[in-house]
Amino acid sequence: MAQDRELSGPPPPIVAFDFDGTLTVRDSYTAFLKWRTPGAAWIVGGLKLVPAAIAYLFHRDRGRIKAAATKVFLAGVSRERLEADARRFAELHSRSLLRPDAVIAWKRWRKERVRLVIVTASPDLVVAPFARGLGADDLLGTPLAFDERDRVTGAFASPNCRGPEKVTRLRAAFGDDLRIRAAYGDTGGDTEMLAVAEEPYFRVFTGRP
Repeated sequence: MAQDRELSGPPPPIVAFDFDGTLTVRDSYTAFLKWRTPGAAWIVGGLKLVPAAIAYLFHRDRGRIKAAATKVFLAGVSRERLEADARRFAELHSRSLLRPDAVIAWKRWRKERVRLVIVTASPDLVVAPFARGLGADDLLGTPLAFDERDRVTGAFASPNCRGPEKVTRLRAAFGDDLRIRAAYGDTGGDTEMLAVAEEPYFRVFTGRP
């Protein structure tokens, strides 16, 4: 993803950052959905999600409730429109979302020969503009599913990139022998990723814009 970093030679170790709550002060996907949904439609959409919210109390599957929200607020939206909205959202809100101390740590790692990777449960399409702005080498997120007309179906194209799935995605992208020099996270959804890192950092960023 990054265009200005030379990573030739032997594969550099990985430094993995969770996004929501680690690099940001709050959930970026919820903020994005609310930003692009007019006030009344946001309220109506919230009411439609009540059954999914009640079901979540029993199954505790964040991927299912996130898919339900995606279906309510994004189903039928074209990829082109969604990408444009994501770019605009990042332009307007990166300063208010990104933690300043997390960005400082990110920039410090950029000076070393490592591969900077964002690993997030949020849809990769929504996080991509932030990742480009930070100069990430790679982004691993939860991909949205699109139909034959390239419109959002309301489902995901892979398992929710959370918990063990984060390590699965890292190994799929970089091989089973990958070396994770450091990893940053802030919830139980980052536990497995932190466990395989040489330097695990849990909730070390507290800065606010």
